[in-house]
Amino acid sequence: GAYLPLDPAYPCARLRQVLGDAAPRLLLADAAGRAALGPEALVDVSVVDLETATPAWAELSASDPEPRALGLTARHLAYVIYTSGSTGTPKGVMVEHHSLVNLGLAQLVLFGVCSNSRVVQFASFGFDASAWELVMAFGAGAALHLPADEFRQASNKLSDYLRREAITHATLPPALLQASREPGCLASQVLILAGELPKAELVRSLASASIVNAYGPTEAAVCATVWSCPDDFDGPVVPIGRPIANTRVYLLDGHGGPVPFGAVGELYIGGAGVARGHLNRPELTAERFIASPFVEGDRLYKTGDLARYLPDGNLEFLGRNDDQVKIRGFRIEPGEIAARL
Repeated sequence: GAYLPLDPAYPCARLRQVLGDAAPRLLLADAAGRAALGPEALVDVSVVDLETATPAWAELSASDPEPRALGLTARHLAYVIYTSGSTGTPKGVMVEHHSLVNLGLAQLVLFGVCSNSRVVQFASFGFDASAWELVMAFGAGAALHLPADEFRQASNKLSDYLRREAITHATLPPALLQASREPGCLASQVLILAGELPKAELVRSLASASIVNAYGPTEAAVCATVWSCPDDFDGPVVPIGRPIANTRVYLLDGHGGPVPFGAVGELYIGGAGVARGHLNRPELTAERFIASPFVEGDRLYKTGDLARYLPDGNLEFLGRNDDQVKIRGFRIEPGEIAARL
């Protein structure tokens, strides 16, 4: 089945909007989650209280059911995560199981995650980076560490937590490190920067760690390209790198044709990570997810991001072709804010 993460810290109106659009059959919630939604929102959904349902969980079989017996395939949905919408309505992105599996297998190779690794769960569960962290840990049989909110909100407390728990793999937004007086203290053995473009000066200040810059929209299963920082990096900009396994990227002009090498184009993503589309939004899905003219049977996601190839073959991110902005890694559509005002 598929899961829909809801963060109790989000505004009640947004949570109800998402719940109404997705119409889940079952809601797993503790007291904080139920309070965030309010009793009216819980009338039309079956609610399982996580604090009192322990006996019911204990009665379930310890073994997993056979997927084939359930009729499940890799093309079934793994999760739906909502992002900011330009019309004022959050939009749900549907990601299938095969996309999540491809992501996990790529992480094993790219980041050297193993059963001895310790991965920190920094991202909110309502943000797609949380799926990235979960798969990274569980796909390798590694330990997943969940810090309390107080550690996430203060960089000095987070650095103490990472050191105390001997965290080996952390994915953090560059803004968090930029605001820290000692960003090097937040560097684990493998530090993945994601959610926004880091400054070159920040990357050079983190020389003690293995630094990776990751890029990808929610609609491409979290990550589409990565760049590993070399020890002698002295460039003026931080690239977003090259595609991960089973992923294809194209820089196209306004007519859908490839731009010359080094020229600016809109980034289109194809391959295993491309999402099924937007939940209950067929027009938007048709607009943003198109048939690939390059690979038969493939689909491309039209990102709205601008990029160009650097001489060494890595991609450089150059911003957006619309009004979308990112704040600490979260996609913000000014249109959604205007609609609320």
